[in-house]
Amino acid sequence: MAAAMRPFRVIVLAALGLASTGPLGAQTLDSIEPFRMLRSLQFVQDSVVLGDHSAADMQRFMLETIDSRLRSSDASVFEEPRNVDAALIYAMSGGNPATLEFLVARDVDGNFDNRVTDALRKYLSGKGTLIAKSLAEMVPEYRDQKIGPYLALVAGNVTITRDPAAALKFYDWARLTAPGTIVEEAALRRSLSITLDTGMVEKGAAYSNRYARRFLHSPYASQFADLFVRLVVDHFDKLDEQYILTTLSFMDEPRQREVYLRIARQAAINGNTELARLGASHAKALSGQVDDGMDALADLYGGVADVSTGSVEAAMQAILDISDENLSPSDRALRTAAQAVAEEVLRLPVMESPTQADSTTPVAVIPETASDDPTAMTAAERAAAPVPVADKPAGTSEEGTANDPAFQSFVDTGRSKLEEIDKLLNEESATR
Repeated sequence: MAAAMRPFRVIVLAALGLASTGPLGAQTLDSIEPFRMLRSLQFVQDSVVLGDHSAADMQRFMLETIDSRLRSSDASVFEEPRNVDAALIYAMSGGNPATLEFLVARDVDGNFDNRVTDALRKYLSGKGTLIAKSLAEMVPEYRDQKIGPYLALVAGNVTITRDPAAALKFYDWARLTAPGTIVEEAALRRSLSITLDTGMVEKGAAYSNRYARRFLHSPYASQFADLFVRLVVDHFDKLDEQYILTTLSFMDEPRQREVYLRIARQAAINGNTELARLGASHAKALSGQVDDGMDALADLYGGVADVSTGSVEAAMQAILDISDENLSPSDRALRTAAQAVAEEVLRLPVMESPTQADSTTPVAVIPETASDDPTAMTAAERAAAPVPVADKPAGTSEEGTANDPAFQSFVDTGRSKLEEIDKLLNEESATR
C-alpha cells in the first residue's frame, strides 16, 4: 500500500474497530457490517473534497472492500435496514452498479424497496430521464432517512434537463441536509451550473461564494473555476465588483491570479475592455517577485483590451514586445487576432481609382504634417484628418462609386481581413 494511504488506513481501521497493525484478512472483514464500512467510505470521500487528496487512493480501496463485503454477505445481513441503506448509498457513491443488480436478484425477502432499486438501476445504466417523475415522488418519502440526501442529488441530476428549477430545489435540499460532505460539494457545483444556464445571476453569485468558502481544495474545484469565470464574464454588468473581490479572497494568491487571468483573457476575447483591464490589473498586482511568465499574460490580455481604445499604437506595441516564449499557441493566436484588428483600425482606406487619378477633378488630400512619413501621425491626428475621397464626376451615382474597381478591391480586402480575424477567434474559443 502506498505511503500516502497509511494514515487513512489507520483511521479507517480504527473506525471499523480493527487493529491497525497486521494483515487485513478477508475473514476479519466478513465480521464487519456493511453500514459500518460505509461510514469509513463517507469519511474518506468527504476528506477528498475538503482538500486531502491523499485520501483518493484510500477511497478506491474502500469501494473495492465494500463491494467484496456486500457480495459475500448472507441475505440475512440485509434484514438490518442500515445495511440496506449502505448498499444503496454505496451504489450512489461511485460503487459497482453490477453489485446492486446482484443484491436485488437475491432479495427474496423484500428487504430492498423495489421502487428505489429500480430507479437507481435505470439511473446507473444511463436511463435516468425515464424515472425522473417517480424518483421525485420518492424523495419526500425518504427525506429523513440516511439515503435522503443522495436520492435528492440523483433526483436533481435526472430532472435538470426537463425542469431546472425543480432540480435546483433538489440540490438545495441535498446540500442543506448533508453539509460539509461530497453531497454538498456536488450539489453546489451543479446548482451554479443551472443558474448560469437559466440566467439566475443573484443565485449564481450566492452559490459560487459558498463554494469558494467551503470547497476550494476539492479535486473538482477546476470545474467551479470554469463556472465562476463564465458567471463573471457573461454577467459583469449585473455583478458588484466587490462580490468578485470577496469571492476570490478565499483563494490563495496563486489561485486568485490564475482566475483573474482567465477572466481577463475571456473578457478580452468577448470585447469587454473594462473587465479585461480589471482582471489583468489584479493579476499583475498578485505577480510577486517570481518571473513565471504570468506578467506577460496580464500584459497581453490588458493590451488586447486597449486595442479598441484611443491608444491603439501604444497598446499594439506593448503586445508585440511580449516574448513568444511566454505565450501558449492559443495566446499567440489571440495576439495575432488583436494585431489584425489594430491594423484595420489604423489603416487609412485609399479609394481613388486609376481613372480618377488621371482626371482633372480636384481630390481632397490629407493635410501635410511635420513629418514626410504619414505613419508618424498619432492615432488622434489620423482620426481627426479627413478621409481622402475623390469627388464624383458629373453624372456619377453612389452605385457608380461602389462599382469602382479600386473601391471594390478595398472592400474585398477588408472583408478578407475580418474573416481571418473571425477564424482566429473561433479557433481560440475552440481551444478553451
